[in-house]
Amino acid sequence: MFVLELSYTAPLERVDELLPAHVTWLERQYAAGVFLASGRKNPRDGGIILAGGVGRAEIERIVATDPFSVAGVCAYRVTEFYATKTVDELKGFRDELPA
Repeated sequence: MFVLELSYTAPLERVDELLPAHVTWLERQYAAGVFLASGRKNPRDGGIILAGGVGRAEIERIVATDPFSVAGVCAYRVTEFYATKTVDELKGFRDELPA
């Protein structure tokens, strides 16, 4: 599973101009079953996305297609972790620890 942390690198006015395209991109990833939760950070200096079901290379490819990434208004920090415990609704995303 992945935690994707976005940090804005441009003024909020520029981020807001791209927000509709970013939301459409988010919706595509939810429909594909990759994104599980997302939202703005507080204070509003970026956002967080929880993702799973794909490998690191695919997450990196997806991140690169975000309109925020394409326009250079945010930087991503991708953190991979083993989700060994989840709520029942996310049991399909649980991981086993490597040997």
